[in-house]
Amino acid sequence: MSEHKIQYYLLHWKSDILAGLVVFLVALPLCLGIAIASGAPPFSGIIAGIVGGLIVSLASGSQLSVSGPANGVTIVAAAAIASFGYKGLLAAIVIAGLIQVGLGLLRAGVISAYFPSSVVRGMMAAIGILLMMKQIPHALGYDNSAEDDVSFLDENTSSDIFAIKESINSITPGAILLTLMCLGILILWDTKLIKKNTIFSLLPAPLIVVLCGALFNIFTQSYFPFLAILPDHLVNLPVFDNISKIFSEITLPEFSYFLRSDILFTGVTLALIASIESLLSLEAADKLDPLRRVAPADRELLAQGLGNIISGFIGGLPISAVIVRSSVNINAGAQTKLASFTHGILIFVSIFLFSHIINMIPLACLAAILIYTGFKLAKPAIFIQMYREGIDQFLPFLITIISMILFDSLRGVIIGVIIGLLFVIKNNYHAAFTLTKKDTSYLLRLNKDVSFVNKAPLRNLLRKINPGSYVLIDGTRASFIDKDILETINDFVRAGNDDGISVELKNVPPKAIND
Repeated sequence: MSEHKIQYYLLHWKSDILAGLVVFLVALPLCLGIAIASGAPPFSGIIAGIVGGLIVSLASGSQLSVSGPANGVTIVAAAAIASFGYKGLLAAIVIAGLIQVGLGLLRAGVISAYFPSSVVRGMMAAIGILLMMKQIPHALGYDNSAEDDVSFLDENTSSDIFAIKESINSITPGAILLTLMCLGILILWDTKLIKKNTIFSLLPAPLIVVLCGALFNIFTQSYFPFLAILPDHLVNLPVFDNISKIFSEITLPEFSYFLRSDILFTGVTLALIASIESLLSLEAADKLDPLRRVAPADRELLAQGLGNIISGFIGGLPISAVIVRSSVNINAGAQTKLASFTHGILIFVSIFLFSHIINMIPLACLAAILIYTGFKLAKPAIFIQMYREGIDQFLPFLITIISMILFDSLRGVIIGVIIGLLFVIKNNYHAAFTLTKKDTSYLLRLNKDVSFVNKAPLRNLLRKINPGSYVLIDGTRASFIDKDILETINDFVRAGNDDGISVELKNVPPKAIND
């Protein structure tokens, strides 16, 4: 790092360290919650948070983006663990990282621009719905076996529904009371009343929730044992007395899995979703940046890929840039990537200083955080907004959601993109040409760039021209005319000679009549 950059980071060190502290307080509960939602060890979420803060922040070109375990890949991670175990997931994460590095080297940072916004919104809404379904058993105090707990996304959602039914029959009063209390805090913290208060607005809602959860557990154990949260319903993070113990807790990927087709498929899925989420987060962070700095998308893919390779090799969850943490970082006054780096250091330090306290956090608290997060991803207002934007936006949005719930993330996104493309082709099919008539004269105007998909509607329009007419074909508005379109025009000109049709071309390549 050059001396100039070091001086630049030191110039804003006070505001960056303070912002890093705020992001740490938000990120720590989410790291634990996402790990538990994935059916992975809680420590895996901590590892991902550390790698995102220490490695990705340095490799990224963004000054304000914050990376770590994200909700977007939770459903994929959970399904992977259910199918081939935690070590298999780690192998898929490494593969995803390698794919992201490859995309970065190929300068594929523009990939997010080719995904319709309706499909991206549908993907996030589906993640929100699945996230809420996944957390209902924890919220009600029902924790089944690890295998059943992560199998909520197999061929269908029947395991989800079964787990919810079982949890309703096995409600733990203390857990449901705590969940409702935590949801109330999260809702309250989103109101203008709290946001206008200088002191309360500085306290992250997830931090308040986990502190209240820990205090609730201590209080009920002493005074209301029938409401106390059982040890099985608490976070179970290893207690580290020294650095050497960390290495004993690190899980390595199963290297023999790297060539398995299902592992490769999961790796591709993780790479796709993590890349899209990272690039969208990067774009959002750039827009929120008061200095309007623009981070290179290709370098972001390289940074995220490097982070996932390292995280997968040492037992961490998949990583991506996260919009929520990035916006918190910016709102807390961050100026440079030192803030994100600071949050990574604080997560690392916390496992030595606060592991005993972290293990006092009830799973119901983290479930409340994730249920509220899922609701914000799939709130009714989003469905209403997409419906108002028209059927060409709403249908791909809705089909993406249904497909992801019924199948999996990758197939859901692919189906959504196909539906979106069909609407694009349909709109382009009808709007590419206009044909107007006056007496025996016709004007055929090419309204936009025309390709082979417009060949059929062009032929239909040309058939409407009567023999003995004059036709002006105007291509002024089209910067590109596909060869198939030129051949169709050429065929019409030749056939028109026999019918007495006179054709004049304007801004259409002359070879359409000279060939």
